[in-house]
Amino acid sequence: MKLKDKATNYKPAEDREKDLKLALLRIQKGRARPGESKITIAAVAREAGVSTALIHNHYPRIAEAIREAQGRSSRAMRDVKQKDLIVERKKSAAYRQEIEELQTKLASLASINEVLMDENRVLKAKMNDSKVVDLASRKPHG
Repeated sequence: MKLKDKATNYKPAEDREKDLKLALLRIQKGRARPGESKITIAAVAREAGVSTALIHNHYPRIAEAIREAQGRSSRAMRDVKQKDLIVERKKSAAYRQEIEELQTKLASLASINEVLMDENRVLKAKMNDSKVVDLASRKPHG
């Protein structure tokens, strides 16, 4: 490509921005080149005859407008993530509370279990004592 060709391809930023806005509008209205029905940065770049990098690097407002048209604007996505974060924090707090309650119950049950195991040992020891008579094995008087 000759230097002269490159110079003719250059457009002032305002003109390029207008071209990008018109390309976005054509895609939104269904008047874009065939196959360009989805609103994406790549589609707008193709429609305007520029690279996606140009949009990303030099026209952040256009990139944001494209994301808004997609329903994915940075602000909207941030707000959704913020709401999701609040919901998850509430869930987390509820789970922490539940864990605390379950740990308290577990400690109580462990204590009861120790008492029962001790009583069980005592009863087994008494059963093995020769002085203890099994009442169930005695025959009823008749």
